[in-house]
Amino acid sequence: MENAVSTAAEDTGTQPADAAPTERGEAVMHAAAGAGRGTTTGAASAASSSAGAGVATAAAAASTAAVTFTPKQTGERAHAVLDEVERAVVGKRPALELVMLGVLAGGHVLIEDLPGLGKTLLARSFATALGLEFTRIQFTPDLLPSDVTGAPFYDQRSGEMVFRPGPVFTNLLLADEINRTPPKTQAALLEAMAEGQVSVDGATRPLPKPFVVIATDNPIEYEGTYQLPEAQLDRFQLRVRMGYLPPVDEAAMLRRRLDRAAPEAVLTALTNPAEVLAMRASLESVEVDDDLLGYIIGLVNATRKHAQIQVGASPRGGLALVQLARGRAVLDGRDYVTPEDVKAVAVPALAHRVTLRPELWVRRISADDVVQGIVNSVATPRTVPQP
Repeated sequence: MENAVSTAAEDTGTQPADAAPTERGEAVMHAAAGAGRGTTTGAASAASSSAGAGVATAAAAASTAAVTFTPKQTGERAHAVLDEVERAVVGKRPALELVMLGVLAGGHVLIEDLPGLGKTLLARSFATALGLEFTRIQFTPDLLPSDVTGAPFYDQRSGEMVFRPGPVFTNLLLADEINRTPPKTQAALLEAMAEGQVSVDGATRPLPKPFVVIATDNPIEYEGTYQLPEAQLDRFQLRVRMGYLPPVDEAAMLRRRLDRAAPEAVLTALTNPAEVLAMRASLESVEVDDDLLGYIIGLVNATRKHAQIQVGASPRGGLALVQLARGRAVLDGRDYVTPEDVKAVAVPALAHRVTLRPELWVRRISADDVVQGIVNSVATPRTVPQP
Protein backbone atom coordinates (compact mmCIF):
# COMPACT_ATOMS: atom_id res chain seq x y z
CA MET A 1 0.00 0.00 0.00
CA GLU A 2 1.33 3.39 -0.92
CA ASN A 3 0.54 6.45 1.14
CA ALA A 4 1.68 9.98 0.64
CA VAL A 5 4.01 10.73 3.56
CA SER A 6 6.81 13.23 3.08
CA THR A 7 9.48 14.78 5.29
CA ALA A 8 11.45 18.01 4.82
CA ALA A 9 14.85 18.80 6.28
CA GLU A 10 14.80 21.56 8.87
CA ASP A 11 17.53 23.73 7.43
CA THR A 12 18.51 22.75 3.91
CA GLY A 13 15.08 21.88 2.55
CA THR A 14 16.67 19.12 0.45
CA GLN A 15 15.88 15.44 0.32
CA PRO A 16 18.38 12.57 0.18
CA ALA A 17 18.25 9.93 -2.50
CA ASP A 18 16.34 6.78 -1.72
CA ALA A 19 18.35 4.20 0.18
CA ALA A 20 18.52 0.54 -0.74
CA PRO A 21 16.26 -1.76 1.32
CA THR A 22 19.16 -3.18 3.33
CA GLU A 23 20.52 0.29 4.04
CA ARG A 24 17.16 1.51 5.31
CA GLY A 25 17.30 -0.85 8.27
CA GLU A 26 20.46 0.85 9.54
CA ALA A 27 19.04 4.26 8.79
CA VAL A 28 15.92 3.51 10.78
CA MET A 29 17.92 2.33 13.80
CA HIS A 30 19.86 5.60 13.72
CA ALA A 31 16.59 7.52 13.43
CA ALA A 32 15.20 5.77 16.50
CA ALA A 33 18.25 7.00 18.41
CA GLY A 34 17.44 10.57 17.47
CA ALA A 35 19.84 10.85 14.56
CA GLY A 36 17.40 11.07 11.66
CA ARG A 37 17.22 14.51 10.04
CA GLY A 38 15.96 15.62 6.63
CA THR A 39 14.35 12.41 5.43
CA THR A 40 11.75 11.24 2.96
CA THR A 41 9.51 8.41 4.20
CA GLY A 42 6.78 6.16 2.85
CA ALA A 43 3.85 5.06 4.98
CA ALA A 44 5.56 1.74 5.71
CA SER A 45 9.21 2.87 5.71
CA ALA A 46 11.45 5.61 7.10
CA ALA A 47 14.88 6.70 5.96
CA SER A 48 17.34 8.83 7.89
CA SER A 49 20.68 10.50 7.40
CA SER A 50 23.99 8.74 7.93
CA ALA A 51 25.47 7.91 11.34
CA GLY A 52 27.98 10.74 10.99
CA ALA A 53 25.21 13.28 10.44
CA GLY A 54 23.41 11.82 13.43
CA VAL A 55 26.43 12.32 15.69
CA ALA A 56 26.74 15.92 14.49
CA THR A 57 23.06 16.50 15.17
CA ALA A 58 23.35 15.06 18.69
CA ALA A 59 26.38 17.24 19.39
CA ALA A 60 24.56 20.33 18.15
CA ALA A 61 21.57 19.51 20.34
CA ALA A 62 23.80 19.05 23.37
CA SER A 63 25.52 22.39 22.78
CA THR A 64 22.17 24.25 22.79
CA ALA A 65 20.51 22.25 25.55
CA ALA A 66 21.14 24.96 28.16
CA VAL A 67 19.66 27.85 26.14
CA THR A 68 17.15 30.00 28.03
CA PHE A 69 14.73 32.73 26.97
CA THR A 70 12.98 35.49 28.89
CA PRO A 71 9.34 36.23 28.00
CA LYS A 72 10.49 39.39 26.20
CA GLN A 73 13.05 37.45 24.14
CA THR A 74 10.44 34.82 23.34
CA GLY A 75 8.03 37.47 22.10
CA GLU A 76 10.68 39.04 19.89
CA ARG A 77 11.72 35.71 18.41
CA ALA A 78 8.09 34.65 17.90
CA HIS A 79 7.36 37.85 15.97
CA ALA A 80 10.44 37.25 13.82
CA VAL A 81 9.17 33.75 13.04
CA LEU A 82 5.72 35.12 12.20
CA ASP A 83 7.25 37.71 9.87
CA GLU A 84 9.21 34.97 8.12
CA VAL A 85 6.16 32.71 7.74
CA GLU A 86 4.14 35.66 6.44
CA ARG A 87 6.51 35.82 3.47
CA ALA A 88 4.87 32.58 2.30
CA VAL A 89 1.38 32.83 3.83
CA VAL A 90 -0.05 36.22 2.88
CA GLY A 91 -2.75 38.14 4.73
CA LYS A 92 -3.40 35.65 7.54
CA ARG A 93 -1.56 37.21 10.49
CA PRO A 94 -4.33 36.46 13.06
CA ALA A 95 -4.40 32.77 12.07
CA LEU A 96 -0.59 32.61 12.09
CA GLU A 97 -0.50 34.11 15.57
CA LEU A 98 -2.93 31.48 16.84
CA VAL A 99 -0.75 28.69 15.44
CA MET A 100 2.29 30.32 17.03
CA LEU A 101 0.44 30.40 20.35
CA GLY A 102 -0.23 26.67 20.01
CA VAL A 103 3.47 26.00 19.47
CA LEU A 104 4.52 28.18 22.40
CA ALA A 105 1.89 26.66 24.70
CA GLY A 106 3.08 23.13 23.91
CA GLY A 107 -0.16 22.02 22.27
CA HIS A 108 -1.50 20.77 18.96
CA VAL A 109 -3.48 22.72 16.37
CA LEU A 110 -6.51 21.75 14.28
CA ILE A 111 -6.99 23.85 11.15
CA GLU A 112 -10.53 23.45 9.87
CA ASP A 113 -11.35 25.22 6.63
CA LEU A 114 -12.03 24.90 2.92
CA PRO A 115 -9.53 23.40 0.45
CA GLY A 116 -6.92 25.59 -1.19
CA LEU A 117 -6.56 28.18 1.57
CA GLY A 118 -2.93 27.40 2.39
CA LYS A 119 -3.28 25.03 5.35
CA THR A 120 -0.47 22.73 4.22
CA LEU A 121 1.72 25.68 3.24
CA LEU A 122 1.18 27.18 6.70
CA ALA A 123 2.36 24.03 8.48
CA ARG A 124 5.39 23.57 6.23
CA SER A 125 6.36 27.24 6.59
CA PHE A 126 6.22 27.07 10.38
CA ALA A 127 8.40 23.96 10.39
CA THR A 128 10.99 25.70 8.23
CA ALA A 129 11.01 28.99 10.14
CA LEU A 130 11.18 27.20 13.50
CA GLY A 131 13.96 24.89 12.32
CA LEU A 132 11.95 21.74 13.05
CA GLU A 133 11.95 18.41 11.26
CA PHE A 134 8.74 18.21 9.23
CA THR A 135 6.67 15.19 8.21
CA ARG A 136 3.41 15.12 6.29
CA ILE A 137 0.91 12.27 6.33
CA GLN A 138 -1.89 12.26 3.77
CA PHE A 139 -4.69 10.49 5.64
CA THR A 140 -6.68 8.14 3.42
CA PRO A 141 -9.36 5.48 4.09
CA ASP A 142 -6.83 2.65 3.71
CA LEU A 143 -4.17 4.10 6.04
CA LEU A 144 -3.30 1.74 8.91
CA PRO A 145 -2.24 2.65 12.46
CA SER A 146 1.18 1.11 11.83
CA ASP A 147 1.61 3.47 8.87
CA VAL A 148 1.53 6.31 11.40
CA THR A 149 3.35 4.95 14.45
CA GLY A 150 5.72 2.46 12.82
CA ALA A 151 6.04 -1.31 13.11
CA PRO A 152 8.63 -4.02 13.72
CA PHE A 153 10.19 -5.73 10.71
CA TYR A 154 12.53 -8.67 10.22
CA ASP A 155 16.16 -7.69 9.61
CA GLN A 156 17.65 -10.43 7.42
CA ARG A 157 21.23 -9.49 8.29
CA SER A 158 20.84 -9.73 12.05
CA GLY A 159 18.01 -12.26 12.11
CA GLU A 160 16.11 -10.07 14.61
CA MET A 161 12.95 -8.03 14.64
CA VAL A 162 13.80 -4.31 14.41
CA PHE A 163 11.38 -1.48 15.02
CA ARG A 164 10.97 0.86 12.06
CA PRO A 165 9.76 4.28 13.27
CA GLY A 166 6.77 5.74 11.49
CA PRO A 167 6.38 9.32 10.31
CA VAL A 168 5.07 10.32 13.77
CA PHE A 169 8.70 10.36 14.96
CA THR A 170 9.33 13.98 13.99
CA ASN A 171 9.10 17.49 15.43
CA LEU A 172 6.19 18.90 13.44
CA LEU A 173 3.69 16.45 11.98
CA LEU A 174 1.13 17.60 9.42
CA ALA A 175 -1.89 15.28 9.58
CA ASP A 176 -3.45 16.31 6.29
CA GLU A 177 -7.23 15.72 5.97
CA ILE A 178 -7.32 13.75 9.19
CA ASN A 179 -11.07 13.18 8.85
CA ARG A 180 -10.58 10.98 5.76
CA THR A 181 -9.16 8.04 7.70
CA PRO A 182 -11.11 5.61 9.95
CA PRO A 183 -11.26 6.14 13.74
CA LYS A 184 -8.84 3.25 14.32
CA THR A 185 -6.08 5.14 12.52
CA GLN A 186 -7.10 8.48 14.01
CA ALA A 187 -6.75 6.90 17.46
CA ALA A 188 -3.13 6.02 16.68
CA LEU A 189 -2.33 9.69 17.28
CA LEU A 190 -4.03 9.87 20.69
CA GLU A 191 -1.13 8.63 22.81
CA ALA A 192 1.40 10.56 20.75
CA MET A 193 -0.51 13.83 21.13
CA ALA A 194 -1.31 13.43 24.83
CA GLU A 195 1.92 11.92 26.17
CA GLY A 196 4.59 12.44 23.51
CA GLN A 197 5.27 8.75 23.14
CA VAL A 198 4.28 5.71 21.09
CA SER A 199 3.63 2.20 22.44
CA VAL A 200 4.10 -0.54 19.85
CA ASP A 201 4.65 -4.25 20.36
CA GLY A 202 4.95 -3.94 24.13
CA ALA A 203 7.58 -1.19 24.07
CA THR A 204 7.10 2.53 24.72
CA ARG A 205 9.23 4.91 22.67
CA PRO A 206 9.46 8.67 23.31
CA LEU A 207 8.93 11.09 20.45
CA PRO A 208 11.38 13.88 19.61
CA LYS A 209 10.93 17.14 21.49
CA PRO A 210 9.26 19.39 20.67
CA PHE A 211 6.45 17.40 19.09
CA VAL A 212 3.64 19.36 17.45
CA VAL A 213 0.71 18.05 15.42
CA ILE A 214 -0.97 20.40 12.96
CA ALA A 215 -4.02 18.62 11.56
CA THR A 216 -6.24 19.82 8.73
CA ASP A 217 -9.92 19.03 8.46
CA ASN A 218 -12.20 19.63 5.48
CA PRO A 219 -15.59 20.69 6.90
CA ILE A 220 -17.65 20.66 3.69
CA GLU A 221 -17.31 17.09 2.42
CA TYR A 222 -19.07 14.29 4.31
CA GLU A 223 -18.87 11.39 1.84
CA GLY A 224 -15.90 9.18 2.63
CA THR A 225 -15.03 11.07 5.81
CA TYR A 226 -15.05 10.12 9.49
CA GLN A 227 -15.92 12.75 12.06
CA LEU A 228 -13.23 13.20 14.69
CA PRO A 229 -14.32 11.73 18.05
CA GLU A 230 -14.64 14.07 21.02
CA ALA A 231 -11.69 12.37 22.74
CA GLN A 232 -9.37 13.32 19.91
CA LEU A 233 -10.80 16.81 19.42
CA ASP A 234 -10.02 17.47 23.08
CA ARG A 235 -6.36 16.67 22.42
CA PHE A 236 -6.07 19.73 20.18
CA GLN A 237 -5.25 22.83 22.16
CA LEU A 238 -7.02 25.09 19.73
CA ARG A 239 -8.90 25.15 16.45
CA VAL A 240 -8.02 27.70 13.78
CA ARG A 241 -10.05 28.86 10.79
CA MET A 242 -8.33 30.72 7.96
CA GLY A 243 -11.06 31.94 5.59
CA TYR A 244 -10.73 33.60 2.22
CA LEU A 245 -8.30 36.44 1.62
CA PRO A 246 -9.66 39.97 1.16
CA PRO A 247 -9.26 41.14 -2.47
CA VAL A 248 -6.35 43.44 -1.57
CA ASP A 249 -4.40 40.63 0.12
CA GLU A 250 -5.22 38.18 -2.65
CA ALA A 251 -3.86 40.65 -5.21
CA ALA A 252 -0.71 41.02 -3.08
CA MET A 253 -0.32 37.24 -3.01
CA LEU A 254 -0.51 37.06 -6.81
CA ARG A 255 1.97 39.93 -7.18
CA ARG A 256 4.46 38.20 -4.85
CA ARG A 257 4.16 35.04 -6.94
CA LEU A 258 5.00 36.96 -10.10
CA ASP A 259 7.87 38.89 -8.52
CA ARG A 260 9.70 35.87 -7.09
CA ALA A 261 9.27 33.78 -10.30
CA ALA A 262 8.94 30.61 -8.21
CA PRO A 263 5.97 28.64 -6.83
CA GLU A 264 6.84 29.23 -3.17
CA ALA A 265 9.01 31.57 -1.12
CA VAL A 266 12.26 30.18 0.29
CA LEU A 267 12.19 30.64 4.04
CA THR A 268 15.03 30.74 6.57
CA ALA A 269 15.23 28.82 9.84
CA LEU A 270 15.29 31.30 12.73
CA THR A 271 15.31 28.83 15.65
CA ASN A 272 16.04 25.18 16.39
CA PRO A 273 14.33 22.52 18.54
CA ALA A 274 16.27 23.46 21.68
CA GLU A 275 15.32 27.12 21.32
CA VAL A 276 11.67 26.25 20.76
CA LEU A 277 11.71 24.30 24.03
CA ALA A 278 13.34 27.29 25.76
CA MET A 279 10.66 29.60 24.35
CA ARG A 280 8.01 27.29 25.76
CA ALA A 281 9.70 27.23 29.15
CA SER A 282 9.70 31.04 29.31
CA LEU A 283 5.89 31.03 29.47
CA GLU A 284 6.13 29.58 32.98
CA SER A 285 7.38 32.95 34.26
CA VAL A 286 4.30 34.79 32.94
CA GLU A 287 2.09 35.72 35.90
CA VAL A 288 -1.61 34.87 36.08
CA ASP A 289 -3.63 36.64 38.79
CA ASP A 290 -6.08 34.68 40.96
CA ASP A 291 -8.94 36.82 39.63
CA LEU A 292 -8.06 35.69 36.11
CA LEU A 293 -8.01 32.05 37.18
CA GLY A 294 -11.50 32.56 38.56
CA TYR A 295 -12.52 34.16 35.25
CA ILE A 296 -11.20 31.16 33.30
CA ILE A 297 -13.06 28.76 35.60
CA GLY A 298 -16.19 30.84 35.10
CA LEU A 299 -15.91 30.54 31.31
CA VAL A 300 -15.36 26.78 31.42
CA ASN A 301 -18.21 26.21 33.88
CA ALA A 302 -20.52 28.36 31.75
CA THR A 303 -20.04 25.94 28.84
CA ARG A 304 -21.25 23.10 31.09
CA LYS A 305 -24.42 24.91 32.17
CA HIS A 306 -25.41 26.61 28.92
CA ALA A 307 -28.85 25.68 27.62
CA GLN A 308 -27.61 25.20 24.05
CA ILE A 309 -24.63 22.98 24.95
CA GLN A 310 -25.07 19.26 25.50
CA VAL A 311 -21.51 18.53 26.66
CA GLY A 312 -19.32 21.32 28.03
CA ALA A 313 -15.57 21.85 27.98
CA SER A 314 -13.31 19.52 29.95
CA PRO A 315 -10.71 20.63 32.53
CA ARG A 316 -8.19 20.37 29.70
CA GLY A 317 -9.97 23.36 28.20
CA GLY A 318 -9.12 25.47 31.25
CA LEU A 319 -5.48 24.41 31.06
CA ALA A 320 -5.41 25.35 27.38
CA LEU A 321 -6.89 28.77 28.16
CA VAL A 322 -4.20 29.48 30.75
CA GLN A 323 -1.27 28.56 28.52
CA LEU A 324 -2.66 30.22 25.39
CA ALA A 325 -3.37 33.42 27.34
CA ARG A 326 0.22 33.34 28.63
CA GLY A 327 1.46 32.96 25.08
CA ARG A 328 -0.62 35.90 23.90
CA ALA A 329 0.79 38.04 26.71
CA VAL A 330 4.30 37.15 25.57
CA LEU A 331 3.47 38.07 21.96
CA ASP A 332 2.22 41.40 23.29
CA GLY A 333 5.50 42.01 25.15
CA ARG A 334 4.15 41.41 28.67
CA ASP A 335 5.03 39.00 31.48
CA TYR A 336 1.51 39.05 32.94
CA VAL A 337 -1.90 38.00 31.61
CA THR A 338 -4.86 40.35 31.21
CA PRO A 339 -8.57 39.53 30.68
CA GLU A 340 -8.19 40.57 27.03
CA ASP A 341 -5.65 37.76 26.56
CA VAL A 342 -8.17 35.21 27.82
CA LYS A 343 -10.98 36.63 25.69
CA ALA A 344 -8.82 36.56 22.55
CA VAL A 345 -8.15 32.81 22.82
CA ALA A 346 -11.40 31.62 24.42
CA VAL A 347 -13.23 30.71 21.19
CA PRO A 348 -10.26 28.93 19.52
CA ALA A 349 -9.53 27.05 22.77
CA LEU A 350 -13.07 26.04 23.78
CA ALA A 351 -15.40 25.92 20.75
CA HIS A 352 -14.17 22.54 19.48
CA ARG A 353 -14.47 21.01 22.97
CA VAL A 354 -18.22 21.54 23.34
CA THR A 355 -21.07 19.52 21.82
CA LEU A 356 -24.16 21.50 20.87
CA ARG A 357 -27.69 20.19 21.11
CA PRO A 358 -28.78 18.46 17.86
CA GLU A 359 -31.55 20.95 17.06
CA LEU A 360 -29.04 23.80 16.77
CA TRP A 361 -27.56 22.23 13.64
CA VAL A 362 -30.86 22.90 11.82
CA ARG A 363 -30.81 26.50 13.01
CA ARG A 364 -27.22 26.89 11.73
CA ILE A 365 -25.89 27.94 15.12
CA SER A 366 -22.19 27.12 15.50
CA ALA A 367 -20.15 26.32 18.58
CA ASP A 368 -18.06 29.43 17.88
CA ASP A 369 -21.18 31.60 18.16
CA VAL A 370 -22.28 29.99 21.42
CA VAL A 371 -18.84 30.27 23.05
CA GLN A 372 -18.51 33.87 21.91
CA GLY A 373 -21.85 34.58 23.57
CA ILE A 374 -20.54 33.03 26.78
CA VAL A 375 -17.42 35.21 26.64
CA ASN A 376 -19.62 38.27 26.23
CA SER A 377 -21.88 37.32 29.14
CA VAL A 378 -19.37 36.25 31.84
CA ALA A 379 -18.26 39.15 34.02
CA THR A 380 -14.71 40.32 33.36
CA PRO A 381 -12.46 40.83 36.40
CA ARG A 382 -10.77 44.16 36.94
CA THR A 383 -7.25 42.91 37.27
CA VAL A 384 -4.48 45.44 37.87
CA PRO A 385 -0.96 43.99 37.34
CA GLN A 386 1.38 44.22 40.27
CA PRO A 387 4.35 46.64 39.78
